[in-house]
Amino acid sequence: MFRIVFYRPEIPPNTGNAIRLAANTGCELHLIEPLGFSLESKYVRRAGLDYHDLAHLRVHPDLGTAWRELAPEHVYAFSTTATRCYTDVSYAEGDVLLFGPESVGLPEEVLRDPIVTDRLRLPMLPTSRSINLTNTASIAVYEAWRQHGFRGTR
Repeated sequence: MFRIVFYRPEIPPNTGNAIRLAANTGCELHLIEPLGFSLESKYVRRAGLDYHDLAHLRVHPDLGTAWRELAPEHVYAFSTTATRCYTDVSYAEGDVLLFGPESVGLPEEVLRDPIVTDRLRLPMLPTSRSINLTNTASIAVYEAWRQHGFRGTR
């Protein structure tokens, strides 16, 4: 399946919802420290409901460690500044979908990291600033999974 990476997430319910997303889609969820909250936060637990035990969740101390452990072939960084649409990609199993912190998105040094295969965006109205982190991840995951015929579902 696909691997969701949240780089330095800040808002506990977003991560809780991402845990639920991972559990329901078979994706792995990787969090890059520092986190803006404790994973024991009641807000993370509440948003994730009883899906915590069903999700594959890993926490990495930094992005370099995550890249060494994941050894990804493709990394798609999501950014409002990207010009390529998320639907223009043919996703492969094991691909990494990389998302930045809620308040600022991915920093330029991460977007320009040589490991990043491409920078992608979700279309939105020009008057909009951004889409919620987990909503964006959900849209991207379901597009990637759709391309694979929703493999593994009943």
